[in-house]
Amino acid sequence: MRVLITGGAGFIGKALVRQLLARGDEAVVADLKPHPEVPSRVGDLTNPEHLEETVTSDFDAVVHLAAFTSVLASKENPWGVYVTNVEMTARLLEACRVRGIGRFVLASTNAVVGPADRFPIDENFPLRPLTAYGATKAAGEMLASAYSASYRIAACAVRLTNVYGPGMHHKDSFVARLMKAALAGKGVEVYGDGSMRRDYIFVDDAVQGFLLALDQGLSGPIIIGSARSVSVNELIDAARRATGCPIPATYGQPRPGEMPAVEVDISFARKLGFSPQVDLEAGMAATWRSFQEPGG
Repeated sequence: MRVLITGGAGFIGKALVRQLLARGDEAVVADLKPHPEVPSRVGDLTNPEHLEETVTSDFDAVVHLAAFTSVLASKENPWGVYVTNVEMTARLLEACRVRGIGRFVLASTNAVVGPADRFPIDENFPLRPLTAYGATKAAGEMLASAYSASYRIAACAVRLTNVYGPGMHHKDSFVARLMKAALAGKGVEVYGDGSMRRDYIFVDDAVQGFLLALDQGLSGPIIIGSARSVSVNELIDAARRATGCPIPATYGQPRPGEMPAVEVDISFARKLGFSPQVDLEAGMAATWRSFQEPGG
């Protein structure tokens, strides 16, 4: 299979490229910077001309990872997140239609669901996003659904929980901040009292979801997570055990637009063969080792 991966030089993208190559597939990356190991089409995909040149008919599938991913920044720049997450997705889907590319996999998020009145969250929950980021991902899912129904493109939205693991050195997610704090001998700031719960999935397990969608030609949403939710305080304790560092925490006001809890149901993915392999303890240890490596 020949796969174009937008955002393929990033954290999840590199892990996906690695697994595609390991099983004999061909990967081409489209990103703002080149991938060190595979052919790369470097440029900004919000530029329609560059996108048209990048998406060619010799691909079997497109995996769309490129996105405006900062929830906080999306509150400050809602128009920018719309252009990146909605317009780019629409143009990519249209390019797939015109060029006869039959498979499209979108990296989405459980932020499309918004506040849940019951748990666990499954693929049938109504979409009620709380932020511009979540809203644009929901819009991307709707576009994918329309192209799937109207043009018979197998368009799948992989709804990821919080992805962590080696290679996230340049991320600003909470796990990355914990690792950086441990390296620097500093502490972390927590928004709220630390009781907020999230599902954390190791990056190689997250990639399983994209491969599943590609191989089975899935359409519609699929939730990919660990099915284990932990509080922020529990995550800090896991980081302390992995690093051997105290990582003191200070607590402030919770941020608006944050869901108090995320608990997901991955039974649909399990039925299709998904099986997360790395638990939080092992995953945090592997992440810490990668932060200690030269250049990490």
